[in-house]
This record gives sequence, structure tokens and C-alpha cells, in this order.
Amino acid sequence: MSAPPSPAVRADVVTRLRGAGCVFAEDEAELLLATAATPAELDTLVARRVAGEPLELIVGWAEFCGLRIAVAPGVFVPRRRTGFLVGRAAALLRGAGSPVVVDLCCGTGAVGVALATAVGGAELHAADIDPVAVRCARANVAAVGGRVYAGDLYDALPEPLAGRVDVVVANAPYVPAAEIPLMPPEARDHEPRTALDGGADGLDVQRRVATGALRWLTPGGALLIETSARQAPRTRDAVIAGGLRAEIARSADLDATVVIGRSPDH
Repeated sequence: MSAPPSPAVRADVVTRLRGAGCVFAEDEAELLLATAATPAELDTLVARRVAGEPLELIVGWAEFCGLRIAVAPGVFVPRRRTGFLVGRAAALLRGAGSPVVVDLCCGTGAVGVALATAVGGAELHAADIDPVAVRCARANVAAVGGRVYAGDLYDALPEPLAGRVDVVVANAPYVPAAEIPLMPPEARDHEPRTALDGGADGLDVQRRVATGALRWLTPGGALLIETSARQAPRTRDAVIAGGLRAEIARSADLDATVVIGRSPDH
């Protein structure tokens, strides 16, 4: 707001947020106070948060891997745990020069942007089937000189990329359809079902990502798919069935699981 909020206003916002179950009410209050231009707008923003709308959609951005990523209504909000996917991919690309990176099911483009930022000099290509996500991703990916394509997984990519990709990263939907009603309201009510619904066992999209990867990867290239600890063995099996060597990597700190596939070296 144009004038600093009074202690009473700040306390009222914190009280409303805490009453709605916001664990980090003080931190969220500061973000909402910084975002609102007027007292009326502040009241509207707080009401949206109290109603369960994700904070990131209200303020228009999410922090991810130390970056500020633009988000928009109808687009999947990047999760902190997905930083593990970025970190493992970056480790594989260390010293790679100018690697070619593909971010499938890119949503906001956060994974690709964070990876390109971490390794430097990357040629980034991202794709999503949702036009709303594509628009949002283009705003983020432009900062690292990448390109975003609209389409279904590998079908969206330019043909000359085949056999040239050093790393494919995919945070594809992996929630079993029957479990979506059990998700927190922030996700099930405010994020696109296409970004959550992985079909009957949660692996429909992951299997397609795994099946198509080999044709696009350079010899020795890698495919990294975020999944759950429960689903990881089946995700690994899908990656192996796609012609890649595969392993499961886990982070207890981030409660994150990634399956890493490697294409044959020759």
C-alpha cells in the first residue's frame, strides 16, 4: 500500500489468516500487505486467501529455487519439493557446455528456468498442452532465452531436436484420478485437473514421457521424472521399458522422489 499499514491493520490480517488455518500467517500477511495498493484491495486479497486460494495465485508469483516465477490462475503452482528434480538434473549437466534441455508438462516453466539458470548456457525448450500454461511459461522462459511450445508432450517439439537433447525433465501429473478429491482444497479447487490427474494409477502421462524419450535424447542423455515414493518402482519400470537404464533418487528433506533414466552411450 502507498502508506505503511498500521500495527492494527497488520494484526487484523494475521488474525484472519491464522483463523483460516494458515500456518505461516505472519509471513503471508507481509506478502499480502506488500501486494495490495489500497485498503479495499487488501481486504479482497485477504478474503481470497481465507477462502482457500493459493497465496501464489493471489500475489502473482511463486518462489522456486531462489527465483521469482510468475504464476497465473489456472496454472499449476511449482512446489518446493520439485527443486530436487532441478538439482539432480543440474548435477548431470555440470560441465556440459551448452546443453539442450527439454521441460515437458512445463506449467509455469519453473523447472526449465531454474535448471537453465543453474547450469548456464543451456538451450531450453519447454512444452505444455494447456494454452494458459503456455502463456504463463513464455513470460518466465523469456528471461533465460528459451522457447515454449503448445502441444502434447514430444509432439510439440521441433523435429530437429530429435537425438540432440541432453536432459528431459518432466513434472508430469501423477495423482491417481480417484485420489484427487482427497487433495488439499488449494490444489483440487484452484489448479487445473490436467496438471494433477495421472489416470487410474497416476502413471498414464509418465508412461508416455518414458516411452518417447529415447528418440529425443543424445547418447548418454538423461530423463528425469518427478513421482511419488509409492509410485517410483512403477515409474522406473516404465523408464526401463522405454529403453533406458533407470534408478530412483530420493530426498528426505524435501519429501521428493525422482526417477532418472539414462540413454545408451552409443
